[in-house]
Amino acid sequence: MKLSEENESRIIEMAWEDRTPFEAIKLQFGLNESAVIRFMRSRLKQSSFKLWRSRVTGRATKHLKLRSDEITRGYCPTQYKQR
Repeated sequence: MKLSEENESRIIEMAWEDRTPFEAIKLQFGLNESAVIRFMRSRLKQSSFKLWRSRVTGRATKHLKLRSDEITRGYCPTQYKQR
């Protein structure tokens, strides 16, 4: 699958976001969790990849089935401020 630089950047951003579940990445880009892991491994420095993996491993907000019903949005309200 050939992705534009813009889409690659967006996938990395979504993968780092705590509230963005892997299912949202699959819906938008067709990459399941294991494909996102492979993608991140190939695009990030090794130290950044290890930091990301330790951050998302076991994080309930990265999986819709484990996510609390109280979380209804995919990002923090202050994340995308108007300029």
